[in-house]
Amino acid sequence: MKTLAIISQKGGVGKTTLATALAVAAEADGKRTAVFDLDPQASASFWSDTREASTPAVAAVPPSRLGHLLKAAAKTGCDLAIIDAPPFAKDVAYESAQHADFVLIPTRPAVLDIMAMTKTTELVRHHKTPCAVVLTFCPPAGRELADTIETVSAMGVTLCPVRIGQRIAFSRAQQTGQAAQEVEPDGKAAEEIKQLYKYTCIQLNLSDESEKA
Repeated sequence: MKTLAIISQKGGVGKTTLATALAVAAEADGKRTAVFDLDPQASASFWSDTREASTPAVAAVPPSRLGHLLKAAAKTGCDLAIIDAPPFAKDVAYESAQHADFVLIPTRPAVLDIMAMTKTTELVRHHKTPCAVVLTFCPPAGRELADTIETVSAMGVTLCPVRIGQRIAFSRAQQTGQAAQEVEPDGKAAEEIKQLYKYTCIQLNLSDESEKA
């Protein structure tokens, strides 16, 4: 089993949106997937409660039980575990990074988000866990995007080549227990998630099936 953690020390950057969308993509790719919701707001769990489909599995878990539950998931044949970590909880972020094979750090192209991204990156590096910054809520144009890319590059942090745009399909999906690729299968948001899933699989060495899709 491979474990992906999605971590940011700032809220509102799309952690749960990415976690649930990637989980749906993994299930569609034939991977048994589980989302571990560590956020007290339980956004991923709420998403699952409103979802008609029975998969992917989503469980709200206390951080202290994360390691035990990940082991249990592996024993039941889970292929991919996705950790949806809460913001503003440094100890939980440490725990998530410790158990992860790869970490995605979502960041809006904005000053406050960049500051939070810097702190998150330092935290993940403490465990020497491979990670990449993924830009979310990206505008179609603007200096902010270029400035953020420059900042990430200057830090020596890996920048995910896939950018997630500010698209209505993502918010509609979260409200209805769906993923963007289910709301608009042929939309730009669906393509972004498809490419992000492929990239994530490569980083996790999950399989080469996604690259062939």
